[in-house]
Amino acid sequence: MQNIFVGNLAKDTLEETLRGIFQAFGQVISVDIVKDRDTRAPRGFAFIQMSSDAEAKAAIAAVNGATIDAQRVKVNEARPKPEDSSTIQPHMRRHRTHRY
Repeated sequence: MQNIFVGNLAKDTLEETLRGIFQAFGQVISVDIVKDRDTRAPRGFAFIQMSSDAEAKAAIAAVNGATIDAQRVKVNEARPKPEDSSTIQPHMRRHRTHRY
């Protein structure tokens, strides 16, 4: 299985649109258009999970730079989410040493 990142999406791009485009290259397992936690408005990017690496690579090569809903999209292999500050080791955090 391979995760694909699709960036620079138009705010009105639908899951069905992305699924249709990527299904031309193989089996799409899931499409997740990322939305703002508070407003639920699309944030302009999505993650697509495909069943095989070969299908995903073909889709990335073909769709990267293509125009979807009047937006030129950027498509690449999804990278792991970086660690957030809550997972930084205690000795790496900056602590206030004095109270005022």
